[in-house]
Amino acid sequence: MFIDILRDFFQSTGFSQITGDQIFMILVSFVLLYLAIKKEFEPLLLLPIAFGMLLANLPLADLMKEPVVEIVTDPNTGELVAETKELGGLLYYLYQGVKLGIYPPLIFLGVGAMTDFGPLIANPKSILLGAAAQFGIFFTFIGAILLGFTGPEAASIGIIGGADGPTALYLTSKLAPELLGPIAVAAYSYMALVPIIQPPIMKALTTEEERKIEMEQLRPVSKKEKIIFPIMITVVVSLLLPSAAPLVGMLMLGNLMRECGVVDRLSDTAQNALMNIVTIFLGLTVGATASAEIFIQWGTIKIIILGLVAFSLGTTTGVLFGKIMCKATGGKVNPLIGSAGVSAVPMAARVSQKVGQEANPRNFLLMHAMGPNVAGVIGSAIAAGLLLNFFGG
Repeated sequence: MFIDILRDFFQSTGFSQITGDQIFMILVSFVLLYLAIKKEFEPLLLLPIAFGMLLANLPLADLMKEPVVEIVTDPNTGELVAETKELGGLLYYLYQGVKLGIYPPLIFLGVGAMTDFGPLIANPKSILLGAAAQFGIFFTFIGAILLGFTGPEAASIGIIGGADGPTALYLTSKLAPELLGPIAVAAYSYMALVPIIQPPIMKALTTEEERKIEMEQLRPVSKKEKIIFPIMITVVVSLLLPSAAPLVGMLMLGNLMRECGVVDRLSDTAQNALMNIVTIFLGLTVGATASAEIFIQWGTIKIIILGLVAFSLGTTTGVLFGKIMCKATGGKVNPLIGSAGVSAVPMAARVSQKVGQEANPRNFLLMHAMGPNVAGVIGSAIAAGLLLNFFGG
């Protein structure tokens, strides 16, 4: 009798249901948690993603379980109505913010409120570096087409090269929602691993002398310029690419709240409380899409590999264009700032600063790198708008 009770109890636990694939994914989540906590690789992103992955692969927890809905006849009106027979899991409902394209624009609102576009305004040429770094998106798009993905799927995979998680999620939710899980995990994982992925590429493509180049201090930017900039960018980009308006509009609204000086409370909320809340929900639910049955597939592995290729190519093209600008200006531009053209703000700019200081301790590239870095945010949103125009119709 006692043995039967123990057997029944064991059968009711997750230990009796766990599979080898789930154990593998749980171990992957442990590695990501280690990188977030011990190595501090963008813990604000990586920790909730890793924990969401852990929760999604615990058997019987059903945190991503879809609700059970039946179509029944209303006894009063005779109409067919949907009736929820069983509620879904907690993370399933939080995930709707990703699926419906709500979280990404809200993240852009917070990013805009935290971003100083002054370096870009002071050095408009840096927008070329931000644009160059987006070539990885289109190269990978072609590669994905050659590997058998459809146009919308290839576009969603290619956008990983922009190193902009919210943009990748927004575009994928519109074009290929069935790929949201692997693309979300790939995009955010590579964003978090920028300090590991970028430096070897940067060093391989530049000489020691190029890395030592010190750049002149940027000119001061007036408050009027900083206020006009987000308004004009919103108008121009939204008129050219209406599909990019949700992302660019929220980015520039956040920035305008920061720069105008009359809505400090709203700016503070966007930078802190709202940004933190949405980051928790986004990271947790992005990680929760990495369930074993979805993640351990050949198609997913191809997406992960293509995402790495896209990100690496974006870094490569940014650095190479930086070398061109270095030659064109007679050695006044350090090519390292080109790697910041991917829109992982401000991580990529910090990496440019770090690699530059390793070569020359007197090098201060951070503000110079922030120009292409913030240009990359705008560039990835524009690239997403272009792809959405082509394949969203």
